[in-house]
Amino acid sequence: MVVLSKEQFARAEKETLWFPQLEKDACGVGFVTSIEGKPSHKILEEGRTMLERMAHRGACACDNDSGDGAGVLAAIPDQFYRDEVKKMDKLELPPLGQYATGLLFLDTETYKQAKEAFSDLSRAFGLRVICWRKLETCSDSIGSEAKKTEPCIRQVFVGADHADDKERFERDVYMLRKQAAVQMTKQSVNCYVCSLSTSTVIYKGQFTPNQLYKYYKDLTNPDFKSHIALVHSRFSTNTFPSWNRAQPNRMLAHNGEINTLRGNINFMRAREGVMKSSKYGDDLPKLYPVVEEALTDSGCFDNVLEFLVRAGGRSLPEAAMTMVPEAWEKDDEMGPEKRSFYRWASMSMEPWDGPALLAFSDGRYVGAILDRNGLRPARYYLTQDNHLYLSSEVGVVDLPVHTIVRKNPP
Repeated sequence: MVVLSKEQFARAEKETLWFPQLEKDACGVGFVTSIEGKPSHKILEEGRTMLERMAHRGACACDNDSGDGAGVLAAIPDQFYRDEVKKMDKLELPPLGQYATGLLFLDTETYKQAKEAFSDLSRAFGLRVICWRKLETCSDSIGSEAKKTEPCIRQVFVGADHADDKERFERDVYMLRKQAAVQMTKQSVNCYVCSLSTSTVIYKGQFTPNQLYKYYKDLTNPDFKSHIALVHSRFSTNTFPSWNRAQPNRMLAHNGEINTLRGNINFMRAREGVMKSSKYGDDLPKLYPVVEEALTDSGCFDNVLEFLVRAGGRSLPEAAMTMVPEAWEKDDEMGPEKRSFYRWASMSMEPWDGPALLAFSDGRYVGAILDRNGLRPARYYLTQDNHLYLSSEVGVVDLPVHTIVRKNPP
């Protein structure tokens, strides 16, 4: 595994046999959640155990200490952030749901310019930057190769006068996130938005699984409480790793490969010319391209999944089932309602096919699906305290047998 600078990436694309559009992942993925929605720091700690026991699913650089990537998606720890912002800036955050937050990877030389550009872009969508937060990180915990491209990391909090209109606010936040990717590139300003959401936050980077919680001090703070911890350990295939390519993505963590990727991307680009939206109206083109440039297969899938939920008005489970349908045509045991759904979905979108385990969450839902052949298996356990554990491995969390009330296989 080789770590490249931005200039080396551009040179590799022009002069080598590397094709960014053919990048694949074969990773470790899983989540811990309270199905009752009760937040606790225990869930975050169990996510850490799960992630670190999937270290064999990740890859290392030549220094043996720089990973392909690792990360965790969690529900926004409202009280923790509220206390931090009040302590730092003497500011009071709006009620949960009326502000959006996320981590941004910026360039150490242009981060001030990027913050100004992001603030200007926010105002263009009727939003405002409430404040910026500098995270406490530990660069000594990562490898020398990863340090070469370590970004300047800042957390942003975004609000609006109309934030009590939940649908409108989330629509504007999504447009801001999409336009940030396009406009910052046009201005030659490095700015990667890990996530921007009213319900979830993502901590990730070019780490080994054992480095993630050591790097971000937030994750080991007992006051950081979440009812979801969705984790990912990355192993790149035919790709160069980078901080941006680490997972989870905005809604998705993926183990496997999308073999139909080129066709899927082309179909989505073709649809941009005919799509209409009652929700976005004339603003719909601001969400294009639906599939952004220079992403892995996981990143492309995540872009479309996010688009179907945010712009298409679908629930997250519905969007996931549309993109990766079961082998339903000859399943005599499948109920008529589900069969009818898949028949309709097959007419609205072609399947994203390949060996895949897909775990996803938007803060409201957390779940997982397999490819239609089950080539990337997963195991789950439901315990007496209504905690659900799912991962691509067994044995990633120690659970007393007597506490397990349901599992697969039975």
